[in-house]
Amino acid sequence: MSEILIVGGGLSGAALAAALLERSRPGSAVRIIEPRPELGRGLAYSSPLPGHLLNAEAYRFSLQPDDPDHFLHWLARHFAEGGWPEAPADLRNAYVPRAIMGLYARHVLAQAAARGAERGASLEHVQREAVDLNVAEQGRAVLTLADGQSLAGDAVVLATGLFPAVRALRDDPRPGLPRRILHDPWDPAAIGALPKDGAVAIVGSGLSMVDAVVSLEQAGHRGPIHVISRHGQVAHPRRAAPAGPDALKDETAESLVRLLRKVRRLCRVEQVKGGDWQSVVDPIRPHIARLWSEASDEVRRRFVRHLRPWWESHHHRSPPESGALVASLRAAGRLSVRAATIHAIRQAADGMVTIELRDRHASAPAVLHVDAVINSSGIEYDWTRVRHAFPRNLLRRGHVRPGPVGLGIDADAGGAVIGRSGRPSGRLFALGPPLRGLWWESTAVPDIVAQAGALADRLAGLPPTAVPILPVRQRQAAG
Repeated sequence: MSEILIVGGGLSGAALAAALLERSRPGSAVRIIEPRPELGRGLAYSSPLPGHLLNAEAYRFSLQPDDPDHFLHWLARHFAEGGWPEAPADLRNAYVPRAIMGLYARHVLAQAAARGAERGASLEHVQREAVDLNVAEQGRAVLTLADGQSLAGDAVVLATGLFPAVRALRDDPRPGLPRRILHDPWDPAAIGALPKDGAVAIVGSGLSMVDAVVSLEQAGHRGPIHVISRHGQVAHPRRAAPAGPDALKDETAESLVRLLRKVRRLCRVEQVKGGDWQSVVDPIRPHIARLWSEASDEVRRRFVRHLRPWWESHHHRSPPESGALVASLRAAGRLSVRAATIHAIRQAADGMVTIELRDRHASAPAVLHVDAVINSSGIEYDWTRVRHAFPRNLLRRGHVRPGPVGLGIDADAGGAVIGRSGRPSGRLFALGPPLRGLWWESTAVPDIVAQAGALADRLAGLPPTAVPILPVRQRQAAG
């Protein structure tokens, strides 16, 4: 395949484009369709605030699979050039601002594009939004853009990244109201315009909530903060705990609920011994894709329904500095966490917002009055709920179908999308967050780098050099 169209220019799209360009032949072309002006940033790395940090140490974020210290070497040069004056002495274990990670992704892509150009390959950034797709298995794939133009390619890759969940909030359509219902916790201008002493409600208690609190703090906010989520589980701060026992090394996926209960039990044992429960959680990360892919849909549904909040808050932990800010505000009484379900949000003519909710285990509804609401309800992985035109049209045409237990979209183990026909496509592929239903964890940098390398091999028609994320049984069947 000589012409590849990549829909989405965040980290997933940039990583795949770089991998393709490193494998390119004369005349091959990679086009990234991304409305943002810069590639490599996407939703995750577009925030300009220095307080919005990566949620793990820098040594985990290399975009070069054959050089695990690539990001560290680049970071050292970036520091030496004055790009990060506040950098700590220990860069390896530093929690880096996400804006800097976006710069690094751009650098990796630019280097790959330069090497590709030497071989006669090209990279083009099409700064528009894709809205529709026609796929002809024996012909070419044609993308329709928002301005009515079309692009044709041998293959289209869905690197659409993350869609923010917005269904918990509704904008008030009345004109003239001050902007007090915010859907972007990473918009410093909008958050800076909120009343400094006003009460703010944050919907959601995960990592997006932590970022919203950081945004408020850096904007000089001094009022009370009400965090509302169904389960009230707040992301724990990450600590540098030594690696503990590999609790799931020899386990099977007959019951993910039983396995997570085992992990919780081992965490309690570790705490009784005076250790850190995080030393138990971290070593199970390499087994997640295998266990999830081997589990039945019923087992997966039980996990999502009953144990997902515990897993999200304990595995997807916040940077220590951000976690310490949340803890200090809670200790001071300025920030409270409320386990409740929101029924309605209404904004009055004076700008005040009324939230109708029901606290968990409460028999009667309650009302909360605040000056503003910030939507930090996380990521929407169910494509049937995403409001954007492109995923809606893909579903309508049958090019894609919902993934296992309604998470993301369906695909084979190598990223070929499975649509309404039930067969893997020869023209449409995906990587990263859209494959959440296949691997459960499909958003971290190591996941995306591995998927990008394997998919680039496949699209370039080369023997695989990257190890795809495959369940054990499928690896054996494939030889």
